[in-house]
Amino acid sequence: MPATISGNVRLTTRIYGIKNCDTMKKARTWLESHGVAYDFHDYRVEGLNREVLARWCDELGWETLLNKGSTTFRALPDADRKDLDREKAIKLMLAEPTMIKRPVLDAKGKLMAGFKPERYEAAFAAY
Repeated sequence: MPATISGNVRLTTRIYGIKNCDTMKKARTWLESHGVAYDFHDYRVEGLNREVLARWCDELGWETLLNKGSTTFRALPDADRKDLDREKAIKLMLAEPTMIKRPVLDAKGKLMAGFKPERYEAAFAAY
């Protein structure tokens, strides 16, 4: 049964990202239109701790989380973009959270990065 915005249902879904991102807006609109209660964490404003980001990297892979197509990543000096590994990627994303692929959705402990309506549909079909 989906968690609804109205009623006394405990939130089990959290979406992480940046408020004014177009992809974030699409994801939040999808959640709201499907009656999914969620908590929004703006990591540009509220920050993101290393432990959370490390867990995401363990579960999703740092290669998935580091958005190499972002303007911020592309503006980095060549030395910062070369020889990437998990630790270097985490340091970059902590320093500039805009390099994290958006949104990151944590729904009942299952993580997803990016937004595709069909993936959200499948993820919430089991609710």
